[in-house]
Amino acid sequence: MTSKARIGYVGVGLMGMPMARRLLSLGYAVRAYDIAPQCVAAARAAGALAASSAADVVQGSDLVLLNLPTPEAVEAAVFGDNGVASALRPPQILIDFSTIKVNQCKAFARRLREMTGAGWIDAPVSGGPPASGSGTLTVMAGGESAEIQRARPLFSDVAGRFTHMGPPGAGLAAKMLNQLIVGCGHAVMAEAVVLAEAAGIDPARLPECLAGGLADSALLQKLYPRMVQRDYAPQGYVRQLLKDLEMVNDFAGALKAPTPMMGEALSLYRMLAHLGHTELDTAALLKLYER
Repeated sequence: MTSKARIGYVGVGLMGMPMARRLLSLGYAVRAYDIAPQCVAAARAAGALAASSAADVVQGSDLVLLNLPTPEAVEAAVFGDNGVASALRPPQILIDFSTIKVNQCKAFARRLREMTGAGWIDAPVSGGPPASGSGTLTVMAGGESAEIQRARPLFSDVAGRFTHMGPPGAGLAAKMLNQLIVGCGHAVMAEAVVLAEAAGIDPARLPECLAGGLADSALLQKLYPRMVQRDYAPQGYVRQLLKDLEMVNDFAGALKAPTPMMGEALSLYRMLAHLGHTELDTAALLKLYER
């Protein structure tokens, strides 16, 4: 694409709105829809055109972006009444930033291509809303190579790191591994805080102490300090990580692959959610070690 693609955006919520604002600031034309009217109003205030449905988003759009919280929401937005597939003019490519099951993605991609001829790129992300707004997301993508190439200018504007992992579904498979590492890593960081404090050393100095070694990581440098500070700001990340870990559990089960550490991390997040902490930052996992 020699000029900026016209964007239709379905799902301008927690993750989608920061990205939509970034695209608008970069000169993209964005037509936005969300099931929540307040989200559409926020997108309109930022400079987007408001759409009345997912089908309406498609009109005048080259790329349709989805950023939705559940597989059911993705299916409804694409194949439901007034969904993307029912639009009179299908998009060239649909890019789904949502996290859904790999097999669902493959089935949706086949179905959309058969119905409209449009391509489907699964592009789950890592980095959270701040990275979505700053264009520094990690994006792991699955899709046909030619369609990936056509969408690369957009990915260059929203991602700090972009990797084409393979055909449709491959991006989501990589996302499952990402969430396996993240989910287990949260438990390791919480236990490091507990042990540092019990040992009487200054827990805040651990990231500096271990920087550059095998124990160093983004979890140690970014998540661990929030745990030390008890920074549990309400952001809804616990809910999101729990949903993703449930998908990792299903993914591993379908492959009959042993993942006992992930199972323990999932149990912890289920417990955290049961205690009513679904809207907090994921650093709140430390709460379970302080009861």
